[in-house]
Amino acid sequence: MSSSETVLPPQLAKIVDRFQRRADPKQKYKQLLWYAQKLPAMPEGAKTEGNKVKGCVSQVYITATLEDGKVQYQGDSDAQLVKGLVAFLIEGLNDLPPGKIAQIEPDFIEDTGLKVSLTPSRANGFFNIFQMMKQQALNLALNLNSDS
Repeated sequence: MSSSETVLPPQLAKIVDRFQRRADPKQKYKQLLWYAQKLPAMPEGAKTEGNKVKGCVSQVYITATLEDGKVQYQGDSDAQLVKGLVAFLIEGLNDLPPGKIAQIEPDFIEDTGLKVSLTPSRANGFFNIFQMMKQQALNLALNLNSDS
């Protein structure tokens, strides 16, 4: 069971569980690289300063749109391992309503066991990517509420 105070959405919980089952850090890295390969290409035009994740050593870009009340993320990174972290978060958070994403606490990152496998700067980057995705969801929710 997760130490998270909030109940994770099923897709995110499934991914966290996958990482928990891999005790060997190398297996966790392989899993991240597998996610990186699965990540759909992000349009070059979306790689703007406004979509860049601050506080990451690598170049990381995230966009969020709302389709039928659910958030759709796109992302990319110039580093394969970080791209895997981006893909992990996109797969775990896509198709959720913005309010649900806003409620997720970042402690699930600890539950993956990745923090011990990642360098401090990558672990911090993972947190920054998640925080940006959460902020984008909040912005979409605010725009949604101000339009109605």
